[in-house]
Amino acid sequence: MSLEKELEAYRRNLPEWTEYYGKYVIIKEETVHGFYSSYDDALTEGYKQFKLEPFLVKRVSMIEKPPLISRLFAPCYTSRVQ
Repeated sequence: MSLEKELEAYRRNLPEWTEYYGKYVIIKEETVHGFYSSYDDALTEGYKQFKLEPFLVKRVSMIEKPPLISRLFAPCYTSRVQ
């Protein structure tokens, strides 16, 4: 299950959405279904409209920030290394 159509629609429309920067957009296939102030609001509305069908919720921004992945894991003290 990929969101290729949705991501392509996002990239294609992004230059026109300057007034929506910082908001979250819902895209299903190639159709935009609205802009929302928070991720939670957009996700909730997406589930109301599409149930368990795939849809995209993405923040409108010219700069893509990669997700934060930390490799600073706490050591596991449940087993002893000898």
